[in-house]
Amino acid sequence: MLRFIIKRVLWMIPVMLGVLIIVFSITYLTPGDPIKTMLGSGYTPERYAMKQAEYGLDKGYLAQLGNYIWNLVTKLDMGKSFSSNIRVSKELSARLGTTVQIGVYSVLVMVIIGVPLGIISATKQYSLIDTGLTSLALIISAIPCFVLAPLCLVLFGVKLKWLPISGLTSFKSWILPIGTNALSGIALIMRMTRTSMLEVIRQDYIRTARAKGLRERVIIRKHALKNALIPVVTVTGQFMAMLMSGAVIIETIFSIPGIGMYMLGGITGRDYPVINGSVILVSFIVCAMNLIVDLLYAVIDPRIKAEYVAKDKRKKLQKMIRKEREASV
Repeated sequence: MLRFIIKRVLWMIPVMLGVLIIVFSITYLTPGDPIKTMLGSGYTPERYAMKQAEYGLDKGYLAQLGNYIWNLVTKLDMGKSFSSNIRVSKELSARLGTTVQIGVYSVLVMVIIGVPLGIISATKQYSLIDTGLTSLALIISAIPCFVLAPLCLVLFGVKLKWLPISGLTSFKSWILPIGTNALSGIALIMRMTRTSMLEVIRQDYIRTARAKGLRERVIIRKHALKNALIPVVTVTGQFMAMLMSGAVIIETIFSIPGIGMYMLGGITGRDYPVINGSVILVSFIVCAMNLIVDLLYAVIDPRIKAEYVAKDKRKKLQKMIRKEREASV
């Protein structure tokens, strides 16, 4: 199991390196001169050269890329923002907590609401409740986040005035961002749980449990749910990555000072260090979430853990046999 974890962690290195090179190359090849944007009109060639050297833009592509990777690996330094002259790593560390909180709370809301609704829909298949929940989930899934969020803001914030429309100043101000961020995920988790649960409850061991006289609630909770959660965990981990990328929309609409809003400001202002740093951090979070999902498989399904343990034991046994053969020769 430990070998599997180390292997997955090591696989993150080429992925992160690839993301870094691609993003850096895109910002480098993008038309426009950030130095001219910073200085405005009326600058002298000396001042231009001084500013260019200050941000390391006077070197070639490979030199800039190598310097960026070296500073990132050795110092966790992502450079300075062109607009504010503040370290990007400092800004991201200050905003990371807000974005992660919105993402984690959204996932919790998705799971807490979506899984029970999926179980209810599966256990009452073809009933009025099942039809209503499935139809509602399909409708919600068809509405994009950038449409749903403004609609909820206008309805609950402007018209009804129940909830704040910007910032994170109180408990109520979290409801709209988290709710609109998680709503499509709730629909997806509900549909996935329903499909997985319907497949599981038709298995032979479920029929055996019913034949033994166990209550339906006990069968669902102790026997069916654990096996049905494996695909749900996969979808939840993938949706977490979507939530991180969707943070740009949510944070912009609700004026939340997180990584998404910071990244959008960098894109509109052609602030390349901000864009590079934000994308790299979000990519790292996505890779970490995929690693956590893989580890959760072993927690939910003991057969997966036993498979990795069996591989380790098999390799140890083969190594012992090889040593004994070498000693006999």
